[in-house]
Amino acid sequence: MKKILIIQNIHEKGLEIFKNNPNFNFEVIEDVNSDELKKKIIDCDGVSIRTSKLTAEILEMGKNIKIISRHGVGYDNIDLPTVKKKNITLAITTNANAVAVAEHVMFMLLSISKRKDMYDKNVREGKFNERNKLPKTIELCGKNILIAGFGRVGQSLIKRCLGFEMNVFIYDPFVSSEKIEFFRGKKVNDFKEAIKIMDFLSLHMPLNDETKDLINLDLIKKMKRNCIIINAARGGIINELDLNKALNENLIFGAGIDVFQNEPPEIDNPLLKNDKAFLSPHTASFTEECMIRMAKETTQNIVDFFDNKLDKSKQVKL
Repeated sequence: MKKILIIQNIHEKGLEIFKNNPNFNFEVIEDVNSDELKKKIIDCDGVSIRTSKLTAEILEMGKNIKIISRHGVGYDNIDLPTVKKKNITLAITTNANAVAVAEHVMFMLLSISKRKDMYDKNVREGKFNERNKLPKTIELCGKNILIAGFGRVGQSLIKRCLGFEMNVFIYDPFVSSEKIEFFRGKKVNDFKEAIKIMDFLSLHMPLNDETKDLINLDLIKKMKRNCIIINAARGGIINELDLNKALNENLIFGAGIDVFQNEPPEIDNPLLKNDKAFLSPHTASFTEECMIRMAKETTQNIVDFFDNKLDKSKQVKL
């Protein structure tokens, strides 16, 4: 029988896959401090992980680990050199969260462009008749949006943008023009040039040496003043201090931020007090439906691995 450690609980629908399979025994652990993980991981054959850290030190304690199944698509919380050294398979939930994240981007884009908080507050404070004094909102129709990163989330987002009759541009060096055109997008090759004509920018790329602080003050100064930036990818792609300065100086219209360089963000992070930033606590994928899909795919990846039928598209190449 394979022993599986579930680090941070997942939806019951995912756990049912293990409960209904006599070849697996699992334990859910919510205490994710390193000392506790070191004790629990020693004799595990597989691990399900959400957002807590799997450091090299913790992984070295897991002598029997064959598979790590990430509840999501990012894996910057896992020490990859150790995973590679120990020849552990790393799997992700490739199909589960695309719709939820794409909808969250649209939610943020609409909330900012339509000044949701300002208009709602005006009515609640009895200032209905002052509506003509309020700053006007922005339409999405006919506007240019740049989707930076065209994986499954980007491909889900483009469908929704086209539904709002937006002009959709795609920046992704690893995706062909033919594929982008199939989705009715327009490929751009020079990110810094393309950004100059965009009304909206939505980030869907990994965090690495090339993308860290990609969105900085110098780049923002090249953008249109009505531009809205959405980041539901990874914290660190946007320089948060630069973004705060740009918002305060009206260099762009607004920003929607679901991910932060440090999570949770420090209490003195200036974006927390900036009313031009619409924030959410890394919950773009937190729909009921998505939580079920991710939990089921996370556990199914482990079962498939031990049955020698884990799809290669769900395995991270290290």
